[in-house]
Amino acid sequence: MSRPPASGDVFRAVADPTRRGLLDLLAAEDLPVNDLARSFDMTLPAVSQHLRILREVGLVRERREGRQRFYHLRADPLREMAAWVGQYERFWRRKLQALGAHLERNP
Repeated sequence: MSRPPASGDVFRAVADPTRRGLLDLLAAEDLPVNDLARSFDMTLPAVSQHLRILREVGLVRERREGRQRFYHLRADPLREMAAWVGQYERFWRRKLQALGAHLERNP
């Protein structure tokens, strides 16, 4: 059974390791789809499908230059994710500080 596309859901889009890998590559530079596809052990249409999902949620932008399609990272949608994850970072920091204090009191 296949899952519905991650349309509009940045969290679901970045849950896939291939899509995270694409974002990592695009963080360094804009790349054509063929260069992106060479970094993965999958077909060009499969990589294009992952890029489509990233485009739908606004994480990448596509531009055409002649016959090539170049992809560009748009990291703004990741801010929502970072804010959400930040809540849990604060939670764990407090928990670890409490654990440290407990261990200091009770060696």
